[in-house]
Amino acid sequence: MKNILVFGASGQLGQCIKNVAAEKNITPFFPDESEANILDTDALKRLFEQHRPGWIINCAAYTAVDKAEEEAEIAEKVNKTGAKNLAVLCKEYNAVLIHISTDFVFKGDISRPLKETDAASPISVYGQTKLDGELAVAAALDKHFIIRTGWLYSEYANNFVKTMLRLGSERSELKIIADQVGTPTYAIDLAGFILNIIENNSDAYGTYHYSNEGVTSWFDFARAVFDISGIKVKAIPIRTDEYITKASRPAYSVMDKSKAKQTFGIEIPYWRDSLAICLNRLK
Repeated sequence: MKNILVFGASGQLGQCIKNVAAEKNITPFFPDESEANILDTDALKRLFEQHRPGWIINCAAYTAVDKAEEEAEIAEKVNKTGAKNLAVLCKEYNAVLIHISTDFVFKGDISRPLKETDAASPISVYGQTKLDGELAVAAALDKHFIIRTGWLYSEYANNFVKTMLRLGSERSELKIIADQVGTPTYAIDLAGFILNIIENNSDAYGTYHYSNEGVTSWFDFARAVFDISGIKVKAIPIRTDEYITKASRPAYSVMDKSKAKQTFGIEIPYWRDSLAICLNRLK
């Protein structure tokens, strides 16, 4: 297997890729962030020259959705310029780029599962910078996979599931948004999908959607965390307009995964089944 370089190795998805790769006896190289700054083209060039990768997985991103409203320039640099830097070097070294994007590229005003061909129309700085990154990758490099995902959680890093476990054990009641609908994604499942593409040496380049199967709201997602974990806390559903944030979020961001399932012949787990696995591991 050709050399694999993973950027954003210390983040949630990067750690999940490390976990799943070990199970599959795949040995990607996870460069330290001090030598893998995707905005430092000289450092990137040295890494490409040293490892001669066949595959690049880019998990590095600016993901602070609300903070991005005030730090648009930084978010744009990381999510667009950084992605472009990797794509340009992949072209030079004949490597394939797997770039992770988000359901936040959609406006969220269509109440049916969103296809890759549906128009992207972000309503936040974060969503716009991630879309700009997608466009930069596609313009610079033919041999790319752009994978849009959303509502990511796992045993690693900070995420909604771990926050609910903590708050559920600290408080008697929690108010949770009930009118934003999407699908949770267990980052371990996503890591498996990414590595499956590499294992099969796929050349079915393009944009794909990947989340777990099913549909839920943040409120019902939280209730599932509490129910499966046996946490006794009163969950109170609220509307988005009752919880003001700096960035707007899509009201509906359920993604259609038909293209990924048909192209790669995969089955995708139901979100609640994967959640149970994660919660069991967190014990």
